[in-house]
Amino acid sequence: MSEIKIVATLRENFGKGAARKLRATHQTPAVIYGHGHATRHVSLPAHEIALALRHKNALLELSIEGKTELVLVKSASKDPVTQIIEHVDLVEVIKGEKVHVVVPVHVVGEAMSGTVVDLEHKTVKLEAEATHVPEFVELRISKEAAAGHHYLAGELILPQGVTLDIAVGELVATVVETKAGAAGEDTPEAGSAAE
Repeated sequence: MSEIKIVATLRENFGKGAARKLRATHQTPAVIYGHGHATRHVSLPAHEIALALRHKNALLELSIEGKTELVLVKSASKDPVTQIIEHVDLVEVIKGEKVHVVVPVHVVGEAMSGTVVDLEHKTVKLEAEATHVPEFVELRISKEAAAGHHYLAGELILPQGVTLDIAVGELVATVVETKAGAAGEDTPEAGSAAE
């Protein structure tokens, strides 16, 4: 994913009152940490950061007082009622540096008739270059896989340069029979009994 460019402003006022005032001016308080630097407090344009946060592990190119730096969104807190982003934690990264991230698993393909794929892990931990973090990884499933079939982490489709941060033998998904599938199995027997 390419970097999202945002202009950030250093801030010197902290606390709930200062954060409330910032949000009233359509700014979101944020903190940048990492690489042994002192923690820095910044404000970000609320609308732009809200759009950026639609992407998991968003990589931002911040312009702070004329200097540009790369940061990865580590976490964001939202108001449970209004869904307004109240605060964002950012970690400084360098191009070429490897980072540990959590990404969603997307199931691709169709399960055998009468079965569904039950994801044990909706997300997985990966190690990837900071500027090449995938938005998701794929698990390709087969129509041939019967109920009881297991898909392991090693079967996930990873982009080049990305490695698993979990054991390759870790269970990711299981093919399970649906109630309709189980009922369908009984139908022929029921039909022959009626005859």
